[in-house]
Amino acid sequence: MSVRLVLAVTGAALLGMFGLAAPAAAHVSAAAGDTGSGRLGSTVALVVGLIGMVLGGLALARPAGRKAMVALVVGLIGMVLGVLALATSTDGVGTGNGRGGAIGAMVVGLIGMVLGGLALARSRRTG
Repeated sequence: MSVRLVLAVTGAALLGMFGLAAPAAAHVSAAAGDTGSGRLGSTVALVVGLIGMVLGGLALARPAGRKAMVALVVGLIGMVLGVLALATSTDGVGTGNGRGGAIGAMVVGLIGMVLGGLALARSRRTG
């Protein structure tokens, strides 16, 4: 996965979370199932965190410094997006505001960061 692609997805998620997305995108999301406004941000945060976790696992399986660094950064981005989604949600878990997904994104992003850190430590020790 390209670092540019991860940054582009993260930028689009940040724009969408703060209401700066195009009105056409909001219209499509409202017509697609009338999801809550917080679900999109927390879902994107969760996906970014999952990507960080997978990259961290791959870097741990095959020690490589670059993959470990990417896993650390992507996991951190997932955690930050999760914190932002949690901060902007107003109701509790189960109301459709994305609070549960945001909490999950923070956990998964933290796991990705830990796996990336372990892989980075292993690659520096063996190298």
